[in-house]
Amino acid sequence: MNGQEQPATPGGSGSKDKAVLQNIKELGQISRPQAQEPEVQPFHCLTIIGQIEGHMVLPPRNKTTKYEHVIPQLVAIEQNPKIKGLLVVLNTVGGDIEAGLAIAEMLHTMKTPTVSLVLGGGHSIGAPIAVAADYSLISATATMTIHPIRLSGLVIGVPQTYEYLDKMQERVTRFILEHSRVKADVLREMMFRTGELVRDVGTVLVGEEAVRIGLIDEVGGLGVALSRLAQMIEPDAEGGVQ
Repeated sequence: MNGQEQPATPGGSGSKDKAVLQNIKELGQISRPQAQEPEVQPFHCLTIIGQIEGHMVLPPRNKTTKYEHVIPQLVAIEQNPKIKGLLVVLNTVGGDIEAGLAIAEMLHTMKTPTVSLVLGGGHSIGAPIAVAADYSLISATATMTIHPIRLSGLVIGVPQTYEYLDKMQERVTRFILEHSRVKADVLREMMFRTGELVRDVGTVLVGEEAVRIGLIDEVGGLGVALSRLAQMIEPDAEGGVQ
């Protein structure tokens, strides 16, 4: 008024814009896991992209998803009654085994309906995260790499080291078998298959192949994923989830 510029209020659009930009920078999320308009946005989208970072900090040039950012978001989503469903979008090369399994366990134990969508790639430890959701989808051109556990850095060449690797491998294998329809012999054969260009051992699955063996539930995209979430919230709508 009177030709003078009014100072921005603490809750004005300027502070909101800064909060959004900070959230994108730190968490890769457009908004925090809160649904201000449940009738318009009942679902929250969580992205897991790049390399899953665990206890070791990766170089700044790497595109990473930090598990210490993801886990608090999952807790906040589970506690928010306005969020009716969670869509997990994956495009990851894998990463830290224990961090990936921690995220997968959190997803599996949530009461909030969850749907995963593999876009681009859901490789290595990304596979347990994909199958941890209540329903999983993969785009027609996306790929998933199934291979044995590999360690980087110093490895002590003693029998106990190999026993530890076997135990870690069994944890990942058991989780995938318990949360998908793939058969144990098929999964293990793909993990240790030689002859493909997957660092000498393993298997690359493309879209429909992942569905055919029972690893993923359906080939589809964003529209299908959101429809599946809607059916989980309203089981009677469109006949429910098949």
